[in-house]
Amino acid sequence: MTEFEITADFDNVDFSPNTEIKEILQNVKTILATRKGTVPLDRNFGIDWSFVDQPIAVAQATLSAEVIPQIKRYEPRAKVIRVGFENQKGAQEGTLRPRVVIGVNL
Repeated sequence: MTEFEITADFDNVDFSPNTEIKEILQNVKTILATRKGTVPLDRNFGIDWSFVDQPIAVAQATLSAEVIPQIKRYEPRAKVIRVGFENQKGAQEGTLRPRVVIGVNL
């Protein structure tokens, strides 16, 4: 199983990825970057942001618990190995940026 680390950063969108791996990674990024309730024909797609304004430990637990089933449901080719959070220099205190490690079997 090959492992990849993914964040919700959406720098470049490739509308026709040339490999299955690139497609899977982009799909996971899309799940992480989409707020649940904002996709008109699938209101369950994305991540629930109800953790906003919660204490940081509660927010991290809630977000981690949300990420795993959403990736399993919407990108079943990826298996979540772990969910962590990155520390950004210069970011405001309380900013959560998930860093998800997935495995892909091809």
